[in-house]
Amino acid sequence: MPAILVLGLGNIIMRDEGLGVRACERLTQRYRVPDSVTVLDGGTLGLDLLPYLEGIADLLILDAINAGHPPGAIVRLENEQIPQILALKMSMHQVGLQELLAVMALRGHTPSRIVLLGMEPLLIEPGLDLSDPVLANLDRLVEAVAAELQSWGVPVSPAEGNTDLCM
Repeated sequence: MPAILVLGLGNIIMRDEGLGVRACERLTQRYRVPDSVTVLDGGTLGLDLLPYLEGIADLLILDAINAGHPPGAIVRLENEQIPQILALKMSMHQVGLQELLAVMALRGHTPSRIVLLGMEPLLIEPGLDLSDPVLANLDRLVEAVAAELQSWGVPVSPAEGNTDLCM
């Protein structure tokens, strides 16, 4: 099976801005994925993530997305739709994500499939807790991640017990 990276992005000390990282954590607590899938807490690393993307066939990004929907709404973007939505920058790490995708393309290492699963935030302000609408829909986002991986032919199964495997 080709190498797949599930990349959770965001700043967890800025409330809903960290929902991609929180989704990554919850994914690894609730589901088991095969060794061909890496689930990575990318935080706000931007271009420092480039080494993790070398040799990746498919990329699934989890992030807070400002797409004009109500807070808590789940958004799915694919390939060329992603740079378009990142033009409406919500945070500095999205600048890093734009650059990261551009450098990957310049180096000829663009994954064959790039999907961004995100959610509309309510609060981007200092704090550790997710807002109520984001927290209420976090499980739905994680289920959408599992369903996306399954649609790619990845055998995803519920985890037994609490196994936090997010790098």
